[in-house]
Amino acid sequence: MKENVPSTVVFILLLFLNISLLNGQSPPGKPEIFKCRSPEKETFTCWWKPGADGGLPTNYTLTYHKEGETFTHECPDYKTGGPNSCYFNKKHTSIWTIYIITVNATNQMGSSSSDPRYVDVTYIVEPDPPVNLTLELKKPEDQKPYLWIKWLPPTLVDVRSGWLTLQYEIRLQPEKTAEWETHFAGQQTQFKILSLYPGQKYLVQVRCKPDHGFWSEWSPESSIQIPNDFSMKDTTMWIFVAILSAVVCLIMIWAVALKGYSMVACILPPVPGPKIKGFDTHLLEEAPHTVGCLLP
Repeated sequence: MKENVPSTVVFILLLFLNISLLNGQSPPGKPEIFKCRSPEKETFTCWWKPGADGGLPTNYTLTYHKEGETFTHECPDYKTGGPNSCYFNKKHTSIWTIYIITVNATNQMGSSSSDPRYVDVTYIVEPDPPVNLTLELKKPEDQKPYLWIKWLPPTLVDVRSGWLTLQYEIRLQPEKTAEWETHFAGQQTQFKILSLYPGQKYLVQVRCKPDHGFWSEWSPESSIQIPNDFSMKDTTMWIFVAILSAVVCLIMIWAVALKGYSMVACILPPVPGPKIKGFDTHLLEEAPHTVGCLLP
């Protein structure tokens, strides 16, 4: 009788499995870790996509260990990052350290695990968009008018201490067009736009990127109306016109000279001869020789 007990147990398990399959129940599908992100290189969050639940309530846990460690830890915070996520606060975040992360799915029919995700916080930084984007038209005297764009770094990022260095990119477009004009601003938080069309309403956005990591999302749009009298005259153009006019005048003068008029005769007319009656002009021609004989 005892010899039949294992066979009976196996039979019951197979029967239960067949009934479950007939009812559409199965072990959970394989979950997938699709993104890990740090907004400021001090904390980070990982998100996963659940697989099929097998028709049964399924429980998900995230486990990790650091490279070189053997002890496995469970996610410290499943709530802050939203559904299907794990948040690592400053206490649980280390830079220049590789985390090996896995998500496990379990229900009454069995379990499955995601492929491991290797995470170095230094290389997953994706900051929040810049804030306080402001637009202002400037019309300085004797200079070309321009659009002055200013913004501030993301609130969470510590740029003053140099912990994270950000670079910025601006894009703008006339409201009625579909193409954006993009400008790289480097590390500065202000930028001049010189070439604008009067009478157009412009939309402007800015985003940022760390030295190692990814571009942020674009900031919310700010807009500005360019007035119709927004003159785009450039003083350089007037300098060019003046030089061109001077060249034309010189060419005209030279053309006159080529027609037989002597420039020297125009500027220095010939000295008239002596008009004293009885004066012999040949004496003037002989005078230099006479003076030369008198000199020692």
